[in-house]
Amino acid sequence: MIKTKLVGFERVLPSLSVTNDDLAKLVDTSDEWISSRTGIRARHITTDQNTSDLCIGTAKKLLEKAGWESESVDMIIVGTVTPDYSTPSTACMVQAALGCVNAMCFDISAACSGFIYSLSVADKFIKSKTVKRAIVLGAETLSKITDWTDRTTCVLFADGAGGVLVEAADEGGILYEDIHSDGSKGSSLVAGYRQNENPYYKGEAKSRGYIEMNGRDIFAFATRMVPRSIKAVLENTDVGADEIKYFVLHQANKRINELIARKLKVSEDKFYSNIDHTGNTSGGSIPIALAEMNEKGLLKKGDKIILSGFGGGLTWGTMLIEL
Repeated sequence: MIKTKLVGFERVLPSLSVTNDDLAKLVDTSDEWISSRTGIRARHITTDQNTSDLCIGTAKKLLEKAGWESESVDMIIVGTVTPDYSTPSTACMVQAALGCVNAMCFDISAACSGFIYSLSVADKFIKSKTVKRAIVLGAETLSKITDWTDRTTCVLFADGAGGVLVEAADEGGILYEDIHSDGSKGSSLVAGYRQNENPYYKGEAKSRGYIEMNGRDIFAFATRMVPRSIKAVLENTDVGADEIKYFVLHQANKRINELIARKLKVSEDKFYSNIDHTGNTSGGSIPIALAEMNEKGLLKKGDKIILSGFGGGLTWGTMLIEL
């Protein structure tokens, strides 16, 4: 049976790091208030790059590191809710920049679960033998949809991109997934509403376009559904939590991930965290974390790792992978 193997991990973060003390100059907040509630102490914010720039930089590093020719890539998928344009897709912009002329390209909008959803789609194309090699990216420039006068959201969100190379293999790779959505709770986290301004439209704007979030709803949702999803993956694969080298969860809030670890009765040491210096990069958080782990030499061949994303939509998804 064909497997989908992850064979490369890279990231690109904007050079500007904005600390909590920096934000305290913009809104009524403090380092203690932010860090005690979220675990965040700094985040990267773009000054002259858009989502496509971060994606292109990440994809270029992936290809160069792996020694892949651009023409050998069959698919490019970008998980993002902050594309440069509605069209062309960010993935098409990556293709054009890197010369991946044989790749089919599209974006996926699943918010903080976007990378998991994108990786799942790539997996299906590979297993169907339609695709042999793919670039899967998760990237956001959330700073452009953040209200910088709202201290409940501007302290959370950040910019960055991460990605992986995946290819057909005989062993390892993506072993199992558990992916869900609940649109009935979608109003708990909304962003980017575009008002219809045609001369016949009579509706009223529902949002200013900025991120608007009910933090309590999202906290309750994540700490309830993510442990359930992770347990489902482990039970359906007969893999024990003790066999998992690392749990790499979406970096939304350190307190959320700590509570998930306690509910699973797993040591927090197994839950990789980089939210203190990256903030919440939505669809970018999991691949950024994987790239950082790889740079530190933490990812070893044969390791079993749980990936789990959760967020707007509402969406959530968990994957068991073997490196």
